[in-house]
Amino acid sequence: MFVNCVPVRWCVCTLVCASTALICAADVLGLCAYGRGAALVDNCGLATTSEPSMHTAILTFDGFNELDSLIALGILNRIKHPGWRVSIASPDETVTSMNGVVMHRQVPLDELGSFDVVLVGSGIKTREVANDVLIMKALAQLDPARQLIGAQCSGTLLLARLGLLNGVPGCTDLTSTPWVRDAGIDVLDQPFFARGNLATAGGCLASIYLAAWVLARTVGRDAAAEALHYVAPVGEKMAYVERALSNIEPYLA
Repeated sequence: MFVNCVPVRWCVCTLVCASTALICAADVLGLCAYGRGAALVDNCGLATTSEPSMHTAILTFDGFNELDSLIALGILNRIKHPGWRVSIASPDETVTSMNGVVMHRQVPLDELGSFDVVLVGSGIKTREVANDVLIMKALAQLDPARQLIGAQCSGTLLLARLGLLNGVPGCTDLTSTPWVRDAGIDVLDQPFFARGNLATAGGCLASIYLAAWVLARTVGRDAAAEALHYVAPVGEKMAYVERALSNIEPYLA
């Protein structure tokens, strides 16, 4: 369940029940948190928190592209908070990258329905994944009505096959473009696009934009800018942050 506002920083969000209305005092100031840890009240009462809980899964399959999964993992983990988790999710205990790097998963695919954010990574075996009945059945748990969902490069093909991009254009890498088009998706010549809770990115380093979008949507633009500033090249930090934010800001309103 999400609170539909874009926060500036972590905050205390208070929901006050008055008759049948729930009033988010922090939202009046534009500071309401996003995610399960935001103060959500089922019955008439008062709830507060300054520590939103958020669990992000990065789907990583055999043949994965290290840049697509691990850049996002690194940037998202710039948030140092007990309620913040970022996990590698895979169908098997271990997965081997396109360059032979062996990585252990942290969570299995059957837990996908419990995540707040799911990012679908890319790799050289994505078309095989798209034809794997068991994996696609597990991915069918994805629901943009209650989750932020993003895809990187050929991961866009999986969202297309799941029917999540119907009527929504997408971004992908040049190699995957014909496959995504064959799946009925209008492929854009740009690095990032989002509509609602769905986002796609094209090109390995566009994973930076995907991670920044997640941060902006969950913990706010300031947190996204700080994370980008940390990873940006020395001497280019301000220009780097501005360029990255310019690619995601049109989709944050």
